[in-house]
Amino acid sequence: MTEQTLQQKLDQAGDVVDFLRNQQVGPNVYPGVPAEYSNWRNEQRAWAKSAVLFNQSYHMVELYVRGPDAFALLEYTAINSFKNFTVNKAKQYVPVTPDGYVIGDVILFYLAENEFSLVGRAPAIEWVEFHAQYPKPDGSKWNVTVERDERTALRTDGKRKNYRFQLQGPNAMKILSQAMGQTAPDLKFFNMAHVDINGKDVIALRHGMAGQPGYELFGPWEDYQAVHSALVEAGKNDGLTLVGGRAYSSNTLESGWLPSPLPAFYTGDSQMMKDFRAWASGKSYAGVCSIGGSYVPDSIEGYYLTPWDIGYGHIVKFDHEFVGREALERMANETHKTKVTLALNTEDVMAAISSNFAKGDRAKYFEFPSAVYAMHPFDQVKVDGKVIGVSTWIGYSSNEGAMLSLAMIDPAHVEFGKEVTLVWGEPNGGTSKPTVEPHVQFEIRATVSPVPYSAVARDSYADSWRQKGVGASTLVNA
Repeated sequence: MTEQTLQQKLDQAGDVVDFLRNQQVGPNVYPGVPAEYSNWRNEQRAWAKSAVLFNQSYHMVELYVRGPDAFALLEYTAINSFKNFTVNKAKQYVPVTPDGYVIGDVILFYLAENEFSLVGRAPAIEWVEFHAQYPKPDGSKWNVTVERDERTALRTDGKRKNYRFQLQGPNAMKILSQAMGQTAPDLKFFNMAHVDINGKDVIALRHGMAGQPGYELFGPWEDYQAVHSALVEAGKNDGLTLVGGRAYSSNTLESGWLPSPLPAFYTGDSQMMKDFRAWASGKSYAGVCSIGGSYVPDSIEGYYLTPWDIGYGHIVKFDHEFVGREALERMANETHKTKVTLALNTEDVMAAISSNFAKGDRAKYFEFPSAVYAMHPFDQVKVDGKVIGVSTWIGYSSNEGAMLSLAMIDPAHVEFGKEVTLVWGEPNGGTSKPTVEPHVQFEIRATVSPVPYSAVARDSYADSWRQKGVGASTLVNA
């Protein structure tokens, strides 16, 4: 039997909003590592106080793109400029549909001449896979090959092409130098270098999360143990802490990166989008992901986002031809949502939590530290009963002592200290997702706050993609 395509699955589903809201999957899982090595509170604190070692070897998809047309293909499918992009550099790769709506984002590594890899969530990677076999604008074929290395949750051999670790925190540079036996290279943000750790050739990417300095370190899978053990040994006297799956998914609350834009694959009348939905499997990311939360638009387009909505407006560059350029040129001067952090009112959060200790109506359960219960959370944000935006990631930060959410709201309401309301929980008692129990909705007051929320992160990211166009009285789009 021929495998069902994405389009066939959507046709069978009918109401796409209802279909995705009742998908039988919860949030992304983080396989290969324990939920906690010690406890998630200490693991959160370590990235601010000492250093942490994230093990990212298992949960992300990696795609190699090779060939004479590799650079051109990636440039053609990205909204950001490729000027001055050379070997041993990396960048945020952000594709959009022909209608200008975000598909997702991943990190793009320029490994060697005519060789790249993309690492992250599947939607952007599947878009590149599709285009690798789709005609160029002139009708000719792209001279490229692609090689996909699937995340651990979808494979049976337990191996990957590469290990991938992230070392970060105030002591990260000291620990890396100790592991190398010499001073670690002082690279610019998103630059790479080859370093030696325990006799193994390791590629080091200058990176950071939650505002702390650090490196992403990767290399062949067979070197996993040698490199990992050397890093652990090097950090023994400097507070190096291993981070489990529970804490890992909450670090974005402090750093401000929004991990969950819904890929805008479900509609679009262009031939390209029709061909993509006919090419994509019903088991592709778009066919199996879930949506949760209190925001329920009339159509699936109500969940679509523009680059400006998620804080990527400043990286849109019209210096090259790319998929979606005409649509983004039309959108450029329109009003877009602005990304903010919402600091939830402690009394209201406690009231929602305490409702679970009664036999009557109960709020949706708050999981700690990440309270996300679907792959794509969307909760209403209101002012005076009117919806002015959506919250898209929520959880608790031990470092800030607060329940935080990443949200996108109308710019007219972007005023630090302004009170808004977040509607917590799904309507009508909840959907049929296995992560959703019967509950009632709670309105929780929240304070509009900067992105990134962490003061350290705001200072550290002053010259990076997270902090462009800083104004004394305006919100910074992270």
